[in-house]
Amino acid sequence: MTAAFRFPRFFVTNPSPCPYLPGKSERKVFTELNGDNAAELNDALGRIGFRRSQNVAYRPSCADCSACVSVRVVANEFQPNSTQRKLIRRNSDLIATACKPWSTEEQFALLQRYLVDRHPGGGMTEMDEMDFADMVEQTPVDSYIIEYREPGVDGRPGKLIGACLTDRQGDGLSMIYSFFDTTLEHRPGLGNYIILDHITRAATAGLPYVYLGYWVEGSQRMQYKVRYRPLEKLSRAGWVRFDPHEQAQAIRGVQQRDEPPLPVELVSMFRK
Repeated sequence: MTAAFRFPRFFVTNPSPCPYLPGKSERKVFTELNGDNAAELNDALGRIGFRRSQNVAYRPSCADCSACVSVRVVANEFQPNSTQRKLIRRNSDLIATACKPWSTEEQFALLQRYLVDRHPGGGMTEMDEMDFADMVEQTPVDSYIIEYREPGVDGRPGKLIGACLTDRQGDGLSMIYSFFDTTLEHRPGLGNYIILDHITRAATAGLPYVYLGYWVEGSQRMQYKVRYRPLEKLSRAGWVRFDPHEQAQAIRGVQQRDEPPLPVELVSMFRK
C-alpha cells in the first residue's frame, strides 16, 4: 500500500508594483518545495511556467496582465549566429566549473558589484551575506553554481568574473540567477555568454531545454531572451515555438547593452 499523495497548497502574494512595466502591479502564486517529492514537484511545476526561489516555486498571477511569458531554448537544435559564435570564441579561454551550491565570499563580492552597476536601488541590493547564502544553499532540488574564471597563474584559480545558480530538471537546465563582472571592457556580452554556455551544457548532457525564466513583452530589459533560436514560449495551448516573424521583430528591439539572464528580484519577497 502506497502513501497518499498530498496535493501542494498554493498561496497568493499581495499586489505590489511591477518591476518591469511602469504603472502595473504584480501578484504571484507560490507553493513550498519540501519533502521527498520536492524535485518531482519542481519539475512538474517548471513545465507549466513556475520558477524556483530557495524552497518556493512561484509564477505570476496578475489580475489584469499576462505579459510575463515563460520561455525556453531548444538546446539540441540551437545554432549560434555569427555574433554568438564570436562571443563564444572571445570567451573560450574562460574556465567554467560546476560547484556544489555553497556560497563563498568571492561570489558575494561579485554579486554586490554587479547589483550596484546593473540594479541600483533594486530589492536585491539590500541582501547581506546570509541572504545570499540562503539563495544559493536553500535548495531542495539538484542545484549547483557554475563559476566562470579567467585563466589562473602558477596553478592558482583565476579571477572569478561570472557565476550562475542553476537547477538541473528532468528535461533541462533552469537558470535561476546569474551575475558577472560588468567592468571588463574586453569581455562584452558576458551575460549572454553564460546563456550560450548553458545551452551547450544542456545539449551535451542530452537535456532538451534551457529555461530562461520570463520574457516580458513591452519591457526592454527582458528582450535579450529572444536572441536564441529555436525558442519556445508557454501558451494556453502548451509550449509552442515563436513565430519567426514575431521573434525577428522582438530581436530588432533588443538593446545592445548586455543584460543578465535572470533579473528576478525575489529575495525581499521571501525574506524572514
